[in-house]
Amino acid sequence: MKKALALFFIAFVYQGAYSQEKYTPTKENLEARGSFQDAKFGMFIHWGVYSILADGEWVMQNQDIPIDRYELLPTFFNPIDFDAEEIVRLAKDAGMKYITITTKHHDGFAMYDSKVSDYNIVDATPYGKDIFRMLEQECKKQGIKLFAYYSQLDWHHPDYFPRGWTGRKTGRPEAGNWNAYLDYQNAQIKELAENYDIAGFWFDGWWDQAPDKEEWHKRVEYRIEGIDWNLEKTYKMIHDVNSKLLVGNNHHELPFEGEDFQMFEKDLPGKNTTGFGGADIGSLPLETCETINHSWGFNLQDGKHKSVKDLITYLVKASGNNANFLLNIGPMPNGKIQDEHKERLKAIGEWLQVYGETIYGSRQGSVSVEDKLVSTRKGDKLYLHVLESSGEELLISDFDHKIKKATFFKDKTAVSFKLKKGVLKLIIPENKKEEIDTVIEITLK
Repeated sequence: MKKALALFFIAFVYQGAYSQEKYTPTKENLEARGSFQDAKFGMFIHWGVYSILADGEWVMQNQDIPIDRYELLPTFFNPIDFDAEEIVRLAKDAGMKYITITTKHHDGFAMYDSKVSDYNIVDATPYGKDIFRMLEQECKKQGIKLFAYYSQLDWHHPDYFPRGWTGRKTGRPEAGNWNAYLDYQNAQIKELAENYDIAGFWFDGWWDQAPDKEEWHKRVEYRIEGIDWNLEKTYKMIHDVNSKLLVGNNHHELPFEGEDFQMFEKDLPGKNTTGFGGADIGSLPLETCETINHSWGFNLQDGKHKSVKDLITYLVKASGNNANFLLNIGPMPNGKIQDEHKERLKAIGEWLQVYGETIYGSRQGSVSVEDKLVSTRKGDKLYLHVLESSGEELLISDFDHKIKKATFFKDKTAVSFKLKKGVLKLIIPENKKEEIDTVIEITLK
């Protein structure tokens, strides 16, 4: 009987348990989606009081820190070196078009001036300033859009009950009012939507209500017990405040009704190298996020920074898979950005000054060879991004286009090619190969 009920609820979930009456995006929302797709590159910022412990953003969970001890952190969080102008400038110089920052992570601490709870950076720290407001104002000055990351999961709030599979050792009572927590969550989300000039929301934590993170389908048993995020209410509230606000949720599923973009964490769309990816690709704008080292929040012992080549390659692959790339930095507790991160962002920006035309405003091209070649397209221009090649001859099968001309993008010199029976042969001399990405611009007939 229980198995039959589970099967019924699985069908119910995937046939619209999270949908309201059909969500119809407004003209303004559709325009915002298009602008989001054109942006292609953004900065992710994971920052909170957890940075003091220098062990990543999950430190409360990973070290089993109870609330009464964790609440000491805000009392000595004083990031006097935080510089909103510098951070936004860093993003802009890197070629990024938007910033997404954690306004509340899983620890429940708000990094903005929340009126719903005094557990926030203004009321609970000696710093006493609204860093989200400062970023908002600086983003407006420098022409960068701002998104609010908000964790629906909350290890601090007593009414977040039943407990999910994380944050079980924080000392909260084993009781609570789920609907009261949703009211609290929605009140914070509404104040962010109403009081800050933002472009949208990046939600996280929905997945916590799965009893076993390795077996996602078991969350259905929680549904049988009546646990529901009631996303339709939250999303409708956001769009009622401002219809152009974009909503995305890091739930690792196909988009639910009311969402405006689909995200993938540490994976390209449809891939599953992490074990929690692999969601089917929907019809909404796409985004993938990744770290410069291995950590989202500041981690003192994580010095394994990805190379400039690896990061640019990821950006190119994301664009070639029709997705934006949201690249993370984790500021130190004093508010400064690690030099290693600054250096890499600067180098990416320099690359984009040359090749940005092949990335910004583009859509997925028709040519792709796993790990070796992706393509982007803008109008009659098809850009082949050759990431790896051996020898001077490059063969592309199933090429279903007619070619007017082909040139190396960087110097506009002609590329020797031959197209016969759907097979395109390109000659790439060794002296024309770029260290990171050899870009060939094909003008289509």
